[in-house]
Amino acid sequence: MDSNYQHFVGIDWATVEHEVHAMNAEGKRVSACSFKHSGDGLADLCTWLHKLGDPATIAVAIEVPHGAVVETLLDRGFVVFSINPKQLDRFRDRFTVAGAKDDRRDAMVLADSLRTDGHLFRRLAAQPAKIIELREWSRMQDELQGDRNAIVNQMRAQLARYFPAFLVVAGDPGEDWATRLLELIPNHAAALATKPTRVTKLLKEHRIRRIDAEEVLKHLRSTPVFSAPGTATAAIAHLELLGERVRLVNKQLRACKAKLESSLGDLAKESPEGQRNEQRDVTIIQTMPGIGVIVAATLLGEAAGPLRERDYPALRALAGVAPVTRRSGKKFVVVMRTACHPRVRNALYHWSRVAVQNDPVAKARYAALRARGKSHGQSLRAVADRLLGVLCAMLRDQTEYRPPQEVAAA
Repeated sequence: MDSNYQHFVGIDWATVEHEVHAMNAEGKRVSACSFKHSGDGLADLCTWLHKLGDPATIAVAIEVPHGAVVETLLDRGFVVFSINPKQLDRFRDRFTVAGAKDDRRDAMVLADSLRTDGHLFRRLAAQPAKIIELREWSRMQDELQGDRNAIVNQMRAQLARYFPAFLVVAGDPGEDWATRLLELIPNHAAALATKPTRVTKLLKEHRIRRIDAEEVLKHLRSTPVFSAPGTATAAIAHLELLGERVRLVNKQLRACKAKLESSLGDLAKESPEGQRNEQRDVTIIQTMPGIGVIVAATLLGEAAGPLRERDYPALRALAGVAPVTRRSGKKFVVVMRTACHPRVRNALYHWSRVAVQNDPVAKARYAALRARGKSHGQSLRAVADRLLGVLCAMLRDQTEYRPPQEVAAA
């Protein structure tokens, strides 16, 4: 840790009250206090810290790398570091092996660990406003997609109870056209009474060309399954509610994607102040095979720091593609990393999955791994690891991705 720091402060963050412990460079306690999680409480915290000395000489340790406490301290000029809670748990064993848990002790452990093992902490920096907004929109998109999946699964379960023929027509009953079709034809009796012209009009309004009215009615008029009296009525009522909900989520998902596209466009046009080659980075990332709007937004929002530093080891650990080695005596195994950022891991999964389908190099790499007996997941993680390495090299050299055909021609 930098010898210029004269005081080390640990903050045990909480939703109601924060415990704070300050010590000097020799490890002697200077002061300890607690502050409410409110505007006045955080202002009092900054005033209390200012009494220790110049903000540039005070190193603050905290578990969470974001939130009102971190943003307030960074805005006031304090140097803030974060650490993984698992690492803090190991540091706690230095002071008690009985497994005791105390917020005030945790604040002291944070301060002392930063003093003695500062290299294990990650220094935090204020994120540009556009990156923060992009990250929030990408998270909203991810949450909405999860909500949609849950609703669609409920719709499938209800249809399987009394009208499974509808699932043959619409594999995804949550699509807007499928919910409208379900309103028009909620059961087998309605299918028998519906004229083909009405179905044709509905398909035309939603621009559905993969199936025509005759085929729709053919499936829906097939022999129905038996269901107890009242089952169909109850299921139809449930599906009406689910249809309204899924249409709202579909609308919000479209709005989120449009916002992500415009945010990426803004980043590509204009670099936030103090960010190195930010707009160029956006353009380079989007040239990679397999990266679409959602994956690009997730990478830029959730892994902005490692991307900015071109830190390949940090990126592969954050995404969960760096394997974990466990060696003890004669035992030696390599397992999948589970301690990672779930959103980044999910983004890399989809990135490698699409790249394997469209990029010849990724496809060949995947095929070679499968031929060696690797599982689908292992192969995709290896492809994702390679793609991350290529991306970091491209960002360092500020070059865009060139398909193999173009490279050979050159």
